[in-house]
Amino acid sequence: MLIKSKKVWVLGQFLPLIIEIKDEKITNIFDYDDKKNVDYDFLNNRIFPGFIDIHTHGAYGFDTNDAKEEGLKTWAEKLPEEGVTSFLPTTITQKEEVLIKALENIKKVANSDYKGAEILGVNFEGPYLDEEKRGAQPLNCLQKPDINQFKKYMQASGNLIKIITMACEKDENFELTKYIASLGIKVSLGHSSATYKQSALSFLNGASSQTHVFNGMSGFHHRENGQVGFALSSSTEYGEIITDGIHSTIQALKIFFNAKGKNYALMVTDCLCAKGLKEGKYIFGGENITIYPDGSAHRDDGRLAGSTLKISNGLKILIEKANIDMESAINSCTINPAKFLGIDNKKGKIKVGNDADITVLDDDYNTLFTLTKGKIAFKNF
Repeated sequence: MLIKSKKVWVLGQFLPLIIEIKDEKITNIFDYDDKKNVDYDFLNNRIFPGFIDIHTHGAYGFDTNDAKEEGLKTWAEKLPEEGVTSFLPTTITQKEEVLIKALENIKKVANSDYKGAEILGVNFEGPYLDEEKRGAQPLNCLQKPDINQFKKYMQASGNLIKIITMACEKDENFELTKYIASLGIKVSLGHSSATYKQSALSFLNGASSQTHVFNGMSGFHHRENGQVGFALSSSTEYGEIITDGIHSTIQALKIFFNAKGKNYALMVTDCLCAKGLKEGKYIFGGENITIYPDGSAHRDDGRLAGSTLKISNGLKILIEKANIDMESAINSCTINPAKFLGIDNKKGKIKVGNDADITVLDDDYNTLFTLTKGKIAFKNF
């Protein structure tokens, strides 16, 4: 397959190019003016590396904790509609038996013949979280960090857990933090009341990111800087950000990207089962959730509980509303998550030898075309 556009995102800029794809890979990149018979000419529409969502709980009526094979397959098949070519299904705190079934379901689907966005592994959010900062996580299911219990979860997942969110300050002597990091799994500090100093110690003992910065963490004060202060002062450490303009204001998004620069921001949706559905009442993590007209999700007590954000719209909000520079915004959902997961040798950029994960958007950020490892996963023209 040959595709071309006058605007292909490579090397931190848009260039007019032709991309050749064979057997799941990008095999050649040619000058736009080369006399090639292309299959698709996208003219001035923009070609991006496929988007990667590393923190997402569900959509279209499916929640990762539901442990339903068809629900996960449907979700994966529909994600390319927003330009997502790979993702990490994300759990939410629940009882051990519920989490084990969810992990076994992800393992089963990931090892089966399914369509759409590629399942890269699991993002395991909880159950080792702080009570006060738990957000929508059910209080009665929170646990103390436990290495033996985590080993059960890893076994159930078939070693697919790639990220875990923990309140590391609850982890005595950072034993679980260090153990998980030693396995190459990314520990993300979140749903945590950690102070600035405890945040720094968490990173020194194995943490490597922070979960949805500004949300579910100790805030910033000029005399007690908190976990938010650590996020904004650690310009060489990763941090997630939900870019719906609801979880954090447009101004907060600007502050975050100014702090993290172009290399350490990770855009996530943190979306839940109601994404793609109408406003109304749903169940998320065993809790009642209401979707408001603006797409925000709330528990009965008013707490925010995930989003209904699509990555393509998150990119639009960053660039068009928050005025984030193009490279920083695009990196946050392409090469940065790929580097964070250690898969930037095949994902996150348009380059010969990489997987043919490609997304095409029009000027209003509508998805026109998505390839997942060279297969047409979505076409809208």
